[in-house]
Amino acid sequence: MNWDEALEFYDRLVATNSKFERLGKTVPYTAANTHMFSLLNKDGEIGIRLSKESGEEFMEKYNTTRFRSHGAFMNGYVLIPEELYDNMDLLASTLEAGYQFVMSLKAQKRKK
Repeated sequence: MNWDEALEFYDRLVATNSKFERLGKTVPYTAANTHMFSLLNKDGEIGIRLSKESGEEFMEKYNTTRFRSHGAFMNGYVLIPEELYDNMDLLASTLEAGYQFVMSLKAQKRKK
């Protein structure tokens, strides 16, 4: 899947929930409560931020790894394997889990 196709797919995934809005022009992402909870990297891969326990379960169940962006692992993010792209219900519920996780975190103070 090329980057434009990946962006189109990511936009469809984000659109599954009216609470979510895709942000970012060059690095598309979603955020809530001052925390990002998903993003599309330059390789066209999707990462979703989950709690430590949920992330470990997801990686084991779907045989995937931590998510990388710009050459570094993103703390708390799991790589969404392309094999799951045909299961939009699963991906939408995983994205919702990411949203619920960041909503449980303390909001970050904005820098002046």
